Amino acid sequence: MQRLMLQVAAFATGFALIAGTPASAGTVLISADEAKLPPPKGAVGVATRGITRGPKVAYVGSADTTQSPMRLQLKFESFGGAKIDTDSLKVTYVKTPSVDLTPRLKPFVKPDGIDMPDAELPAGDHLIRVDVKDSDGRSTSTSFTLKIAP
Repeated sequence: MQRLMLQVAAFATGFALIAGTPASAGTVLISADEAKLPPPKGAVGVATRGITRGPKVAYVGSADTTQSPMRLQLKFESFGGAKIDTDSLKVTYVKTPSVDLTPRLKPFVKPDGIDMPDAELPAGDHLIRVDVKDSDGRSTSTSFTLKIAP
C-alpha cells in the first residue's frame, strides 16, 4: 500500500512539473538545430527567362528585422483564370541540406496564400524558397529572407 502511495505521489509531482512548464509561444517553423545548418553552396537564386503567366507569390510583411513569434503571411495570385494548386506547394528552408517546411505550414495554407499567426524562428536571417504551380501547370519560385532579432 505504501509503495502504491509513493507511485501516486511521484506521478502527481511529475504531472505538476509538466503542467507548470510554460508552453511555447508559437508554432515552430524553424528549429534552433536547423538554423545551425551550414548555408547553401553556390548560387541560390532561380533564373527565369521570358514572360511567364505563372502564379505570383508575395511575402506580406516587413523587410526589417522582426521578433519571434511572428506572423508569416504569403499571398498567392494566379492569372488567366487558372487557380493555385495548393497540392504543388513546396516551402523550403535554404540550408545544406535543405529543410522541407511544407508539412509544418500545411495547416495554414489556403488557395489565396499562407497565414501562420505565430511562427517561431530562432534569431538570425532565414532564407525561404516557395515553389507553387497553378491549375494550368505553370510554376513559379520565389525566395525571401526572414530577419529575426535576438
